[in-house]
Amino acid sequence: MDEGFAIWANPSSPHAEGRKAKEALEDARARVKAALGWPGEVIFTSGASEALAIGMGRAKADRRLASAVEHDSVLRAAPDSVVIPVADGALDLAALKEQLAQPGKAVLALQSVNSETGTVMIPHEGTPAQEMMRDAGGLLLADCSQSAGRVPLPDADMVVVSAHKLGGPIGIGALLVRDYAMLEPTGGQERGYRAGTENLPAALGFAAALEAGDIGSWPTTYPDRFEFKDILQRKGEVLCPGPQCSHVLSVAHPEISAQALLIRLDGMGFAVSAGSACSSGSLKPSRVLKAFGIPDDIAGRTIRVSFGWNTTLEDVNAFEKAWESLT
Repeated sequence: MDEGFAIWANPSSPHAEGRKAKEALEDARARVKAALGWPGEVIFTSGASEALAIGMGRAKADRRLASAVEHDSVLRAAPDSVVIPVADGALDLAALKEQLAQPGKAVLALQSVNSETGTVMIPHEGTPAQEMMRDAGGLLLADCSQSAGRVPLPDADMVVVSAHKLGGPIGIGALLVRDYAMLEPTGGQERGYRAGTENLPAALGFAAALEAGDIGSWPTTYPDRFEFKDILQRKGEVLCPGPQCSHVLSVAHPEISAQALLIRLDGMGFAVSAGSACSSGSLKPSRVLKAFGIPDDIAGRTIRVSFGWNTTLEDVNAFEKAWESLT
């Protein structure tokens, strides 16, 4: 990022300084593609929310579909989306099949890993939803905000990535697309698919974070999810709607409300959230937990506990003691 600030100029400008900045930006783009193993194109954005807005809002499709447990930004980007329910922690394939039988091309937004519960919606071995979308000639938009940089990307037409989720700078993300032809262009920067001067320092930081993160090595410094799950279950109920990832868990305390848990744990030095971190200040019941079939009374006592890129074994041991002290 220091390098980016030192050589910063508008990458769209034709003068020498602009061309130098453009060269660095394209280098960052190539490095992001290589680190993620992505064969298509990379559109830098201000983060995952904007990437989702571009993918859902400008996909060349007649209809928008979204799972019932998608991030709120999906429904904000495409409020006319048909919501596909989930059952037993997975997309309801019968409901998806019914929608795909309707006329017109569809785009489906589906999280790779759910941001509130850690449920793996697109497993490594794949999900039937991927094949169904291909067979129907539709587009799959995979929100990989919670998984990119940790595990290989799923087979999808578009992929959403957020830099700060993997130790990179805030304020930058990317929409990965197999082919620009899948999107309606709008003019402006990023090959005409995103308006606004590119954030060169953040793009270079994004690439550096991916290269430093060693995809596939997480977790390396803390117990695996099964051991940590046991820690949480000593005083609480770990909610497991479907297969789980290794770094996000949702747990309900038997007595204490989610808001009280946030306050208590924050006072002990632990940053946790209730629901999506983007809306954890809200007192409303989680729409996602409800869609997963979690009763309101349990959802009201549920928090999300997740490992960051810099979480250590010492952090986990300290949290274990703090969690068991909650009465």
